[in-house]
Amino acid sequence: MGRRNITQVSDFILMGLTDSEEIQLVLFTLFLLIYVITVLGNVGMILIIRLDPQLHTPMYFFLSHLSLLDLSYSSVITPKTLGNLLTSKQNISYLNCFTQMYFFVFLGATECFLLSSMAYDRYAAICSPLRYQVVMSTRRCCSLVFGSYLIGFMDTSVNVLCLSRLHFCNSKIIYHFFCDGPAILALSCTDTHDIEIIIFISAGSTLLVSLITISVSYVSILSTILKITSTSGKQKAFSTCASHLLGVTIFYSTMIFTYLKPSKSYSLGKDQVASVFYTIVIPMLNPLIYSFRNKEVKNALNRVIKK
Repeated sequence: MGRRNITQVSDFILMGLTDSEEIQLVLFTLFLLIYVITVLGNVGMILIIRLDPQLHTPMYFFLSHLSLLDLSYSSVITPKTLGNLLTSKQNISYLNCFTQMYFFVFLGATECFLLSSMAYDRYAAICSPLRYQVVMSTRRCCSLVFGSYLIGFMDTSVNVLCLSRLHFCNSKIIYHFFCDGPAILALSCTDTHDIEIIIFISAGSTLLVSLITISVSYVSILSTILKITSTSGKQKAFSTCASHLLGVTIFYSTMIFTYLKPSKSYSLGKDQVASVFYTIVIPMLNPLIYSFRNKEVKNALNRVIKK
């Protein structure tokens, strides 16, 4: 009888961000504008890097993949969110919910290690400039990108496999605007302790390993920059990694705030604000961060337009 009471739901209801129709309209307009800028910015960045031969370097190779991830990352969440803001029907099927979560985790974990690869690239450029072309060969760059996608695939497979084993009984209301792991864990009518530990170890390892790689790279970079005698030399060296460091700080701070804590401390208001930031806002910010502070991208854009 106990097993009969545990029935799997066929769909979920996404409660979204607010019940107020006026605020929903404002959010729809804002999110639509952000999404358009995100698509144009990331597609534009990819095209500029592909079309301009002078940007065919390791740094921009990684940056083109970062733009692809940000574009995909935003597209997994934002269109469904926009649709829910316009309609009273906020259902999402069980399959679509877990598909959304699968790609969300996959793209997020992949971006962690791609940012680590970019930090390693900056380390090689500043700390070993004479050996840079050898260290960051085409083969190594491709291996780092492939490794990032592979780790992302492994990480999301563990997460989704664990969550798919949960039973939800008659609980189907997700107090979030997309299918996020903590929100789905909160719905389960079975014990989630072991699954929480597995997911925490998996997500924690991804963040920790990538953060250690980035930290070690930047400690070495800082040490090298401090040894440079000229002020202009220091400024030039710092400017080559300032954009990446800013992007890393924004991305990791929101991810750590949201995920590296027990699901019992899940807070609808605070976590939703953080989630909006890293799912919708950050994919828009990255192309702006890497282009506005980068003369090479601006010059490349001028060359592409002239052609």
